[in-house]
Amino acid sequence: MMTKPKPKSGPVKKNVPERKSSPDNGAVPEKGEALFPIVGIGASAGGLEAFELFFKTMPADSGMAFVLIPHLDPGHASMLSEILQRNTTMPVHEAEDQTSIRPDHVYIIPPNKDMAIFHGVLQLSTPEQVRGMRLPIDSFFRSLAEDQGERAICVILSGSGSDGTLGLRAVHGAGGVSFVQDPSTAKYDGMPTSASQSGLATYILPVEKITGQLVSYVKNLAQTGVHPVPMASKAVNATRRILMLMRSKTGNDFSQYKQSTIQRRIERRMVVHNLSDMDTYARYLQENPAEVAILFKELLINVTSFFRDKEAFEALETEALPLLFEEKPENYIFRIWVPGCASGEEAYSLAMLFKEKIDEFRQDFRVQIYATDIDDDAIATARAGMYPSNISLDVSPERLRRFFTKEETGFRIKKEIREMVVFAVQNVIKDPPFTKMNLISCRNLLIYFESELQARVIPAFHYALSTGGILFLSPSEGIGNFTDLFSPVNKKWKIYRAKPSGLSARALVAQRFAWTTEPSKKEPGEVFLPSDKTNFAELTRRVLLASFAPPSVITDENGSIIYVHGDTGKYLQPAPGQISTSVIDMAREGLQLDVRSAIQKASAKKTTVVVKGLRVRTNDGIRGVDLTVRPLTDLEPARELLLISFEETKQPPAKKRRSGKSSGTGEQGSQRIEQLEQDLAYTKENLQATIEEMQAANEELKSSNEELQSTNEELQSTNEELETSKEELQSVNEEIVTVNAELQAKIEQLTAVQNDMKNLLENVNIGTIFLDTSLAIRRFTREAKRVFRLAAADTGRPLADIRSNIPDTDLIADAQGVLDSLIPREKPVRTAGGEWFLVRIMPYRTLENVIDGVVMTFSDISALKAVEAEARAACDYAQNIVDTIREPLVVLDSAFEVVSASGAFYRTFGVTPEKTLGKSLFALGNRQWDIPELHELLETVLPKSTTFENFEVRHDFPGIGQRVMVLNGRKVIDDTGSIHHILLVMEDITPQRRGADKKPVRGSRGRA
Repeated sequence: MMTKPKPKSGPVKKNVPERKSSPDNGAVPEKGEALFPIVGIGASAGGLEAFELFFKTMPADSGMAFVLIPHLDPGHASMLSEILQRNTTMPVHEAEDQTSIRPDHVYIIPPNKDMAIFHGVLQLSTPEQVRGMRLPIDSFFRSLAEDQGERAICVILSGSGSDGTLGLRAVHGAGGVSFVQDPSTAKYDGMPTSASQSGLATYILPVEKITGQLVSYVKNLAQTGVHPVPMASKAVNATRRILMLMRSKTGNDFSQYKQSTIQRRIERRMVVHNLSDMDTYARYLQENPAEVAILFKELLINVTSFFRDKEAFEALETEALPLLFEEKPENYIFRIWVPGCASGEEAYSLAMLFKEKIDEFRQDFRVQIYATDIDDDAIATARAGMYPSNISLDVSPERLRRFFTKEETGFRIKKEIREMVVFAVQNVIKDPPFTKMNLISCRNLLIYFESELQARVIPAFHYALSTGGILFLSPSEGIGNFTDLFSPVNKKWKIYRAKPSGLSARALVAQRFAWTTEPSKKEPGEVFLPSDKTNFAELTRRVLLASFAPPSVITDENGSIIYVHGDTGKYLQPAPGQISTSVIDMAREGLQLDVRSAIQKASAKKTTVVVKGLRVRTNDGIRGVDLTVRPLTDLEPARELLLISFEETKQPPAKKRRSGKSSGTGEQGSQRIEQLEQDLAYTKENLQATIEEMQAANEELKSSNEELQSTNEELQSTNEELETSKEELQSVNEEIVTVNAELQAKIEQLTAVQNDMKNLLENVNIGTIFLDTSLAIRRFTREAKRVFRLAAADTGRPLADIRSNIPDTDLIADAQGVLDSLIPREKPVRTAGGEWFLVRIMPYRTLENVIDGVVMTFSDISALKAVEAEARAACDYAQNIVDTIREPLVVLDSAFEVVSASGAFYRTFGVTPEKTLGKSLFALGNRQWDIPELHELLETVLPKSTTFENFEVRHDFPGIGQRVMVLNGRKVIDDTGSIHHILLVMEDITPQRRGADKKPVRGSRGRA
């Protein structure tokens, strides 16, 4: 049969509406969905290095959005976004609730949060448990598969445990693609190994190759598309060739499965191999047999989970099971069929559910579950009963404790549940159905069948069910038009009850199922897979058809009856006590010893054993029978079977007593018989006593065994508690490893910063001393030794204990003053050696803006002091020259403000330096120098010429009366050619101009 996909039960999220999707996961994006690829990346221990390598090799303009789900310590702030930002130019964010995902951005799950995605928007929720077996990667991957469907992409990197494997199954079932880090390249290979062993990973590569393959896949996806379009005739023909090749290689015909699903799966494999033409892919299949097996697995979609759709199982438990358990006698055997069981989770879920219900009713019921699938690899996984640790997402802690055994690599189904399930390879389309079933659970299989195929399977299910049996389908499936065969129990969760009707049997005959088809009518290339279940009716018919077909039974080599043919009640009857299927125990009086002997002889010598003329006591008296035991190894090579036949014959005559014997001899014979009867009675009494003693011993052993079982349960309980503690410790250890990796990266970053600071402080030639709040030395630089006599051993000592090279200056008091007032201080100081330093004392502030001491810096200003002294001396020299000149002279700056003036100027005009220096020339006195022509000379002529001469001014100056002055000016320029200073000399020519015209005489305007 075609194995159905097993969609997930949903991620752990709160207040997020469930998305409604079609059975094919929806080919058309819903409104608001992201139209660019969203890549979910999961990692645990060792994941930081993998993340860094991934983003170092991933282009920043890939058009993809990346959502990172590492295992983080819930109580520790994550530095992952800061660390990863150094490895990519894409913006790296710590995700927030209701964040709309954008392409070429990176989003990281925050600590102590669960994350899901709905229509391209991130949904955050607080987990119920802070620590323990939390599986955030599985939860997000499942959410991603549900939201993005065939566009979902997941990546699993380094980490311990198995988180991510169930999510990968969901992505695979939705039609997405998965990338897994090669376990040999992972720092911790637990998660990559678990994912790769699932057999569902699309690519298994080193991290540096994952990025290139991912970019290539997305590029091909954009070119070819993932949504099916109406196929042209050429594509239809290619699809038919592919399906015919699949049928000839695997023996399974997919032609009546939904073509949209088949086409999408084929297109996905084409994208993986960078093929755009379906004819090319058909040729590729013919040339690569391994690809046929991979495509076969893709079409099967072996994705399942425990208690898938919990509400559906709750409805089954509360509404359907009470109908099945109603009026069932003691020791009743419930028969259940799970077609399309995949890796067995659903079959085991039903086994656990029935076990709980049986314990609730406290009756001795038995359950036999037949779980079938077309995929032999999935059946092998189901038979092993070993599942990863992350099934705790779907199985409650109580059921984990009760029905599973914790092992190092995961959980194993306990023996009591495993023995309830029989797994077999079977095709629900070709092979005959089981019969007399109480329950059939077939979920998410019919949605992949065309309507014609569904119309064949539904009657087969009815035929397999007993009257009143339950049919359990998925919410996306239904019974179609067969309402006359089933009545609804729960319409929402598609639970139906079989009605009494013979239509299904007639439909099976009309449809000519595989078991009614002669071998000669098989289609060319059709291969029937051997079934794990022997059809004993057919086998017996083949063996006995050519014979008289006497009453017979088929047994195994131990004599356990497997099949009964004909009326064997004359020769066999149920043995008293516990029910036994042993033909030896059931043989009537006169047959047991011969049956046992014949079975042993036929089994040992592999030959037919015939015992004739046996006398068997039946309800009708003594009858004669011929016993035949025949090995059937030629018909069933897989195991040793025996055919035991009983053929009735005429009763042999009783032996007559011989005559002619003397009475003495008769008396001796009677005495002999009496003695033998006494011996026999004595033997029987001894045997009975022995049996009673053995039974008593068995009771004691049983009591001891019960005590041992009780002790074992207590030990098991203790072991489970230890396992739980181990899981929590493992989870905490993973978080610690992640935090340690982040801290290691931070330490490396701080080391680099410390090296930079060390080189900076040593090369700026500024002495620095760091003091704590007690003014004790924390750290100092080499240049600080020129001011204080410091040594390496002085770290931690109070600075007051260290002798300084600055006499008469108390820097300790200044440092204490800064610490008290938080006001920086600055002063120049001179050492005993004559060196000058500018001391700056400032508060030491932490990143949290807390005052934690002071910082003293010493900048060498000796050269600056020397320049100042030279400048001061030059100034004094120039001033002396100016004061020596007899004529009034003023020195102006470029803004015409007085820089200095000669003593003659002060004496001539009767002014003081306080009223002159720093004042504008035109504002001196009563603004007597505010002359338009003088403005023009200073502002226009002088900038163009070097000097101006003989400018005559006639003015009535306060205190000295009217004067006639001749002005001469010269500009002094600096290295850049700009005016630095202006020299203005005034010559008093008043005696020469007495009686002359009072108008000012213009002199020469200047010369170049």
